[in-house]
Amino acid sequence: MVDESSQGKRPKRGVPEGLWIRCEGCGATVYRKQIEQNQYVCMECHYHFTVPARVRIEQLLDADSFEEWFPDLASLDPLGFVDKKAYADRIKGEQKRTGLKDACIAGRGYMRGRPLVFALTDSSFIMGSMGSAVGEKLTRAVEAATEKKLPLIILSGSGGGARMHEGIYSLMQMGKVSAALGRFHEAGGLFISVLTNPTMGGVAASFASLGDIMLAEPNALIGFAGPRVVAATVNEKLPEGFQTSEFLLEHGFLDRIVHRHDLRSEIARIIDYCCG
Repeated sequence: MVDESSQGKRPKRGVPEGLWIRCEGCGATVYRKQIEQNQYVCMECHYHFTVPARVRIEQLLDADSFEEWFPDLASLDPLGFVDKKAYADRIKGEQKRTGLKDACIAGRGYMRGRPLVFALTDSSFIMGSMGSAVGEKLTRAVEAATEKKLPLIILSGSGGGARMHEGIYSLMQMGKVSAALGRFHEAGGLFISVLTNPTMGGVAASFASLGDIMLAEPNALIGFAGPRVVAATVNEKLPEGFQTSEFLLEHGFLDRIVHRHDLRSEIARIIDYCCG
């Protein structure tokens, strides 16, 4: 015999949260697993979703070839900064949530058998903003590439600007990383900068724009201030597609726009051409 009263209390089965996501490019509702299997690219419109740093490493470098450097390097709280919460607490919370020490990973690896130094930022950690730890990691990676005479790849994985929580300590990283890249250039090194959506602020105004070869993913937003800020400042209507990678390619800022599916092969080809 079935207890009808218990049947009425039976919880309804629903779709697990996060199983489907909405594409910001075409508005389609797409199955998350399929997006992940397609390198985080929409099958309908080829919109490029944000990719976690560890997944980027798996996508681009040879399997099990990446040796991470400076894994324990993390920002401190030199200013005792507090907004909605203390910066020290925010850092701990971000580390627990993302599994990262800070917004940058750097190290040595191989790409289709080519040895190189590889660094990237991750937007999930305070929007990939550049604090003192990020600047220090990038500087050390550049200096190691100079010493070992290896090609250098830095991927701005949805990089934000300088991290306001660290004030001038953050702003100093722009000059520090740029100076290291200057010495790398004088030593004859090859620096390939890869820009993704969005690459803005202090990241765009420093190392991200200093590549010997400038690559970008399709329809990435790239610039210092955002288009709404620029439009309000100059009090003029901006050109169609302003600050997108397509606009910047047309105006000579980029060398090439590369679909994510082709990025690994394209970088390896450039290394062969320039260093072979």
